[in-house]
Formats: sequence, structure tokens, C-alpha cells
Amino acid sequence: MKKFTAFLMLCGFIALTGCNTMKGAGQDIQRGGEKLENAADRNK
Repeated sequence: MKKFTAFLMLCGFIALTGCNTMKGAGQDIQRGGEKLENAADRNK
């Protein structure tokens, strides 16, 4: 039972870490898109 609990805790930790990583990647992609949009607006 202790091994199962430890396994569930490890899975939860990995899931939370993955969510933070995906959120950070999404923010980076959004900033890149904004810069592209700004560059396109300047070159009209």
C-alpha cells in the first residue's frame, strides 16, 4: 500500500510539473506571435 501511495504522489508531482511547463511554453509562443504581429504592423 505504501508503494502505491508513493506511486500516486509521484504521478501527481509529474503531472503538476508538466502543466507548469506547458503553461510556460504557451506564454513563450504567445510572446513570439505578438512580436511577429508587431513586426508585420510596422512593415505595412
